[in-house]
Amino acid sequence: MAAAAAEETAGRLGSALQVLEGALGRSPGQPKLLNAIGLNRLAARDPSAAAATFRQAVALDPAAAPLWLNLATAQRLLGDAEGQLESLERSLVIDPYLLPALVQKAQLLEQSGDRRALATYGAVLNIVGDNTQIPPGLADVLRHARRYIAADQARLAQSLSISLRDLRGQVADAAASRFDHCVDVVLGRRRVFYPQPTGLLYPGLPVAEFFARDMVPWLDRLEAATAMIIDEFRALIDQGAADFVPYVDIAPGIPTNQWEDLNRSPEWSAFFLWKDGERQAGACARCPATAAVLDALPMLDLPGRGPAAFFSILRAGAHIPPHTGVSNVRAVVHLPLIVPPDCGFRVGASTVQWRPGKAFAFDDTIDHEAWNRSDRDRAILILDIWNPYLSDTERALIAALTAALDAHAMRAV
Repeated sequence: MAAAAAEETAGRLGSALQVLEGALGRSPGQPKLLNAIGLNRLAARDPSAAAATFRQAVALDPAAAPLWLNLATAQRLLGDAEGQLESLERSLVIDPYLLPALVQKAQLLEQSGDRRALATYGAVLNIVGDNTQIPPGLADVLRHARRYIAADQARLAQSLSISLRDLRGQVADAAASRFDHCVDVVLGRRRVFYPQPTGLLYPGLPVAEFFARDMVPWLDRLEAATAMIIDEFRALIDQGAADFVPYVDIAPGIPTNQWEDLNRSPEWSAFFLWKDGERQAGACARCPATAAVLDALPMLDLPGRGPAAFFSILRAGAHIPPHTGVSNVRAVVHLPLIVPPDCGFRVGASTVQWRPGKAFAFDDTIDHEAWNRSDRDRAILILDIWNPYLSDTERALIAALTAALDAHAMRAV
């Protein structure tokens, strides 16, 4: 086989075939030799002889997926679509991740108008994943697969729009938000994100990127105080930014991961009115109106852990990278105060633009990020509340659990 490969490299296919056939004569019944002969005949553009040779090979070694794939390639050149599909199926039963077989199967199904091509192209894309080391030929296949799937999704979107138009038109957007989310997932327009807390996960809570406004009914009261809160924030800024500290403050010796650029950086800074569940008396005295508003709100109540409430500044050009919060027992409220253009906020698959005076609550254990692409700073008031789906009984139990966990952590081992 090595001698035959040398002949093929030199362009002498006929001589290589003689070497391989001579070897097969001396040692018959060798699937590897038959495979090499078949490949030689494919290179010599003799798919009929190649197919016959590959059939001999798979008869001797029916568990070798590459032999079935090579037979399918010869059958494709012969125009034997039925035989090609059968050989590809045999190869994929043995090795479901055999990428060349999947590609060939997808192409064959597409040519015949078989809708199974969609799932097969999808399998190709899933196997490749985010791999950046893609051969040029395969890159073309992947681009075609994405276009093929996208075209079908566009046709489906149009069909669903027509089918659902009358009934969906009778339902208010707010009432159908989960249904619309479902349709977007079906059409591949939106990913599904789940809570991934870095700490305590409370199971069974409904997954919500943003909480419905009626679940946080006191947001109106908070919004009504916006002008007063902005005045106190501006007064702080006029006194200098010395009391604003970097929000990310990771001690030396601990990996910073995605926070490397923001660790101990003023690009994202905070002025705390509440921190780790403790009211910051000096800060609240400097912002009495804001403090009074916060005192009247049902914030998170986990001594030593929450709530936190603070003015947050994101400097011009800064980006808070994708991350997740500590626990889904809490939700986070944003009250935008000063928002220049080109600022944005994403939670899961939903992106919103902050609007001054328009508050919202979200689950920060779902992957989220923020950016300020303007030339001015952005400012918001941030505070922690209980996850609205928790009952009063659950809140009391969680508070007892965290207290017990904290007490255990303080004990000597």
